[in-house]
Amino acid sequence: MMQGNQACAEGAVAAGCRFFAGYPITPSSEIAENLSVMLPRLGGKFIQMEDEIGAMGATIGAALTGMKAMTATSGPGFSLKQENIGYASMAEVPCVIVNVMRGGPSTGMPTLPAQMDVQQARWGSHGDREVIALTAKSAQETYEQTIRAFNLAEKYMTPVILLIDEITGHTTEKVVIPDPSEIEILDRVKPDGNQENYLPYRMTDTCIPVLAPFGTGYRYHVTGLCHNETGFPTNNSEEISCLIERLSRKILMNVDDIVRNNEQLLKDAEVGIFAYGSVARTAQAAVRMCREEGIKAGLLEPTVLWPFPEKAVMEMAQQVKSIVVPELNMGQMAREVMLASRCSVPVHKLGRVDGQPIPPQQLVEKIREVV
Repeated sequence: MMQGNQACAEGAVAAGCRFFAGYPITPSSEIAENLSVMLPRLGGKFIQMEDEIGAMGATIGAALTGMKAMTATSGPGFSLKQENIGYASMAEVPCVIVNVMRGGPSTGMPTLPAQMDVQQARWGSHGDREVIALTAKSAQETYEQTIRAFNLAEKYMTPVILLIDEITGHTTEKVVIPDPSEIEILDRVKPDGNQENYLPYRMTDTCIPVLAPFGTGYRYHVTGLCHNETGFPTNNSEEISCLIERLSRKILMNVDDIVRNNEQLLKDAEVGIFAYGSVARTAQAAVRMCREEGIKAGLLEPTVLWPFPEKAVMEMAQQVKSIVVPELNMGQMAREVMLASRCSVPVHKLGRVDGQPIPPQQLVEKIREVV
């Protein structure tokens, strides 16, 4: 038995995380608290920084040495991390950022749940870039998704965000910890040993750079400026275009590998539900209740919010008569569902922003309205 935040810490350690930098903030503090005990016992490092900006910077620095590094935060702290998240995206530094969402804007609702940061995860840092952001609805999924976040960060050399909410983070429930031999662990590709001709940001077919850990004999430059294959800044328009396009292509070329969804009774559904995070649990119960009433409801539950599961939404829209999107915000992902469905079916929002969860009965009532 463990709460979601503890499962996140356990998943990070299982994935090979050996560095954490953070700053206490409700409702994510238990992640830091658990890792402050776990990491030193494993030869890892835990550091409480002076603020969230410094925590993100320290995480990037550790990742550049080859360590699997993570930070965790919530609400205002996620806002403070955005500039350095953009830096990690440009410099292609693999790391994991966990955001246990709470209500906002500003300090908002420190102890109450919300899903108000899902668009910030995509657009919070300026510039053209693609983003990988995962989510989880339970402590078990949080454990698994934390491991997957590290694997995706290492595979695609990019920061990866894990979005859970206060309900998921603070719910205590059963978590099955598999044997380490059963867990798939991915590590970043290492250079081939040719230090003389090493180009850290060399264009390859995969568009993924091969960055040598600092301190291993390779000398190269890391910057947030647009840079060429050497890592040094450039004003050459062709080199700039090549870099920015490559940053997006390495994600967009692999959408089918990154995006994953869960489905419940969608094959014959007439009403589709799009729900994520803790609200997906509400949706699971609502589907069962609707079926008992003879309403053919089905659930599409994305476990990856960015890249957005456009293909799955399009397929659902071609089958159902209407879609309901329940979420703990004013409809941030409902807009994405509308776009992905090409307005082929009505998309109905069910938002709640009072710090309380959406109970299954409220969702069932909404479904009754649209049938």
